[in-house]
Amino acid sequence: MSTFEDSRPIFLQIAERIEGDVLDGVLQEEGQVPSTNEIAAFYRINPATAAKGVNLLVDEGLLYKRRGIGMFVAPGARAVVLAKRREQFYRQYVQPVADEARKLGIGAEELTELIRRSAAEHEGTPAP
Repeated sequence: MSTFEDSRPIFLQIAERIEGDVLDGVLQEEGQVPSTNEIAAFYRINPATAAKGVNLLVDEGLLYKRRGIGMFVAPGARAVVLAKRREQFYRQYVQPVADEARKLGIGAEELTELIRRSAAEHEGTPAP
């Protein structure tokens, strides 16, 4: 069982975890999603909170209901989550780095080289 951040509503964190499972392939498109009661039991939360997170994804078109059967991952959901997460990555990480680079007088070419250097260090290979 995983814990939740105190700063953000639990239902949003539930929705993000389901999105993450879709992105990672744990939940396949057209595959069934655990029920809200199963989610609530797993995380030891109120079923209404689990339902609120699931329903948020239904409203976004990432999940759909089959009456009497359960919730399923919508076709194309992975691509939608991927696009959403890339945009979040851009706003949360790239924009602040670019803003700081501008303050330091680092141009686009130098910033690109710094990113390449960091990626090479992370992969354990020397930068070109």
